[in-house]
Amino acid sequence: MMTTSRKNDPLEPAGPDCDVVTVPARQGLEAVDILRRGAGDAVGPVLHDGGGDTLGFLVPPGTAAAWDVPGSVCTETDGRGLRLAPDVPEEGSDWLVPPGEADLATDPAVLREALGEAQRMIEAADSCS
Repeated sequence: MMTTSRKNDPLEPAGPDCDVVTVPARQGLEAVDILRRGAGDAVGPVLHDGGGDTLGFLVPPGTAAAWDVPGSVCTETDGRGLRLAPDVPEEGSDWLVPPGEADLATDPAVLREALGEAQRMIEAADSCS
């Protein structure tokens, strides 16, 4: 018998629509670590693709209109795409940080800062090898 918490109940209504910021997996994993080390629950739900090449951060709708971070793409869902529900929204993907663990979308300004810090860390590590 499978038990679920109320937050993960598939019968509960889904949350609001979200846009998705897609980044290379290495940068995304660093950003998730940075966000988790920050104050509060800074990281919202995060998807990873089946091949492990990219991560997708769910952000509030409308973020795509002003997203300008090099090396990443923000996709609008226009109310027809991802929702903050525990079901995996796309075949070949899975939750790295599921909605039940992070109910709110990631703040775009906080994500932008974490992605920049992650990129600087990666560049510094690569220059040492």
